[in-house]
Amino acid sequence: MEETPTTIRVLLADDQALLRSAFKVLVDSEPDMEVVGEASDGAQACALARETLPDVVLMDIRMPGTDGLAATRMISADPGLAAVRVVMLTTFEVDEYVVQSLRAGASGFLGKGAEPDELLNAIRVAAAGEALLSPAATKGLIATFLAQGGGADPGAPAAHAERLAALTVREREVLVHVAAGLSNDEIAGRLEVSPLTVKTHVNRAMAKLGARDRAQLVVIAYESGLVRPRAD
Repeated sequence: MEETPTTIRVLLADDQALLRSAFKVLVDSEPDMEVVGEASDGAQACALARETLPDVVLMDIRMPGTDGLAATRMISADPGLAAVRVVMLTTFEVDEYVVQSLRAGASGFLGKGAEPDELLNAIRVAAAGEALLSPAATKGLIATFLAQGGGADPGAPAAHAERLAALTVREREVLVHVAAGLSNDEIAGRLEVSPLTVKTHVNRAMAKLGARDRAQLVVIAYESGLVRPRAD
C-alpha cells in the first residue's frame, strides 16, 4: 500500500496582513504544504498553535503586544507543542533578538527579504527537524553575539557543564561539528561513519543536553564554551 505524502502544516504569525497574505499564497501553492492559521500577534499565535498543532510556525520577531520572542518561549515551554518548530522572521539580518530567539526555542531564522524558494526550503528544513543555521553569515552572527554576551545568561556555562560531562567523546565531537553548521552527511564524511550513526549521536546529545533541536545544540555548544567563536 502506497503511503500518502505528509502535508506540512504551517501557521503564519505577522502583524502585517499584506505580508501574511503573500506568505499564504506562496505556501498554499506548494503541494506538500498548507496554511492552517494566521495570527497578528504572539498571543494569538500561541492560541492558534494549540488549536491547529502546526508543524512549523513562521513567527515575526517584532509584533505589538506579545512579540515573537515571548510567543516562541511559550510554545517551547508547552509540552503539548513539543513537535512544533518555529522559524523566526526578521527584517534585519543582524538582529540582537536572533540569538535570544534561538535560546527561546526557535529552530532558526530567516530574513523577510528572502527569496520565495528560500522561504519554502526553510519550512521544509524546519519541519524535518533540522536547524536553519548553515549559512556562514548566520554562524558568524551567532558567534559574534555570544562572544559579546548578546543577552546571555551568566549562569549558562555552569548550567551546561554537568550535562556536557554526560556526553561521550564521540557525542562531543559530533556536537562541535553540528555547531559548525555541518549536516549529518557532512559530519559522517568527516568522521568516516554512516549518516545514521551521526543522527544517533545527535539525538543522544539532544536528549542529554535537553535540547529540542539542532539549533539549541549550537547555542549550548557556544554558551558552554565547548566551541569558541573564531576571531575571523
